[in-house]
Amino acid sequence: MQLPWDALATGHGLPPPGATVELEGVAFAPQDMPRGYAILLPEAACCLGCRPDPAMAVEVLFADEAPAGPGPHRLAGTWHALPAEDPTGWRWQLRGARALPSAAAPGPWLRRRALLAAGPLLCAAAACAEAPAPSPAARALVEAAAPMDLHSHAGHVILSRTRLRPFDPVAAPMREGGMRLIALAMVADSPTTTVTPDRRIEAYRSPAPGELYAHSKEAFARLAALVAGQGLAVVTDQASLRTALQPGAGPSVVVASEGADWLEGRLERLEEAVQAHRLRHLQLVHYRVNELGDIQTAAPVHEGLTGFGAEVIRACNRLGVVVDVAHGTYWLTQRAAEVTQKPLVLSHTGLSGRPGLRSRWITAEHARLVAATGGVVGVWPLMGAEAPTLRAYAAGIARMVDAVGIEHVGIGSDMLGLLATPAFGDYRETPALAEALLAQGFAPAEAARILGGNYARVLAATLPG
Repeated sequence: MQLPWDALATGHGLPPPGATVELEGVAFAPQDMPRGYAILLPEAACCLGCRPDPAMAVEVLFADEAPAGPGPHRLAGTWHALPAEDPTGWRWQLRGARALPSAAAPGPWLRRRALLAAGPLLCAAAACAEAPAPSPAARALVEAAAPMDLHSHAGHVILSRTRLRPFDPVAAPMREGGMRLIALAMVADSPTTTVTPDRRIEAYRSPAPGELYAHSKEAFARLAALVAGQGLAVVTDQASLRTALQPGAGPSVVVASEGADWLEGRLERLEEAVQAHRLRHLQLVHYRVNELGDIQTAAPVHEGLTGFGAEVIRACNRLGVVVDVAHGTYWLTQRAAEVTQKPLVLSHTGLSGRPGLRSRWITAEHARLVAATGGVVGVWPLMGAEAPTLRAYAAGIARMVDAVGIEHVGIGSDMLGLLATPAFGDYRETPALAEALLAQGFAPAEAARILGGNYARVLAATLPG
């Protein structure tokens, strides 16, 4: 029998122990595990913050060697349910598994883009030769679009817990690739988070009173030093945004904070950051549950957005600061959409039909909450099981466009914030990304909205006059 993943999620229609079943998914192979063993998931883990959900994961014991690569794989084997007290924490097993030919069919987003996009996608999956230089049409698109990145740590702007890294070039790659503006983000909770042995980021301790406020001052100062040292313009209001959008303008930044942990429950610090650090883009939460609300990668505490979080959103609306709900739960985003009077941003994520319990991917319903405010969802260049190519990235962007509409999708690179290999990891590749969007089937005007026009609209609706 073909076993749908819905059966695991609902508990209905599960096969009896010993039944022969077929199951299709993506293989996750933990380190130091024997050959012939893997964990099958409905979709690839997306990032450091994700972990396999035992309720939606199947241990696979292969009859022979496991198939190469993450897949997706279609497997057949004998079904077993593990006892609740199993020490490993897993709940399901597929024993004596063997690989079958995949029966996956293209989704509606691929059919919508028709044959114009199908060839490049299949080529990317086959790891074909390096793409040719971007065409004159792609370069003209970049010049007209004024590309923008909704979330970036370019230049190694993040203040490290252990050592102070030298800055990398930011202005030069932006200028060479035509990237016009980036939301350059410091990270608010770094002193209290760690990378676990299984490569997740999570909070491991509570901060001391005032600790994250003091950290924010140092982190904003590092960002300011990078900006000044490389001659980057800072967009703070409508006039500076118009200047940044002029043809031939140099690279610019919007000062952003990934997490508002440094507020520590004190609203007056928001206006202080606006004045002292030119903050104009605030992500409410990151990798620790803070005073504003719950995060996707940890157990909920607040049932979404807190009352203080709602106060912060209202203050951001008043002060001209973009509100970013990345890393927040569906329930946080739902409440934020009810509170805000300005468009929301969800700066870096990807679309999934069924995200895992602690996944950073989001559903179409989650994305539509942001779109309903007039906002923008930034698609990140993590490709899961797919090869990290610009063609695959353009396909992921197309999936998001099909879910929320062309007016509500942008680029959220998380530049230098990812350990996995991204499909878009250098601003010099911006013309090649434009080429991939055109090859995906987007008209130039559509691609221009994705590359920068949609975020520019949100900034224009939010920044002070």
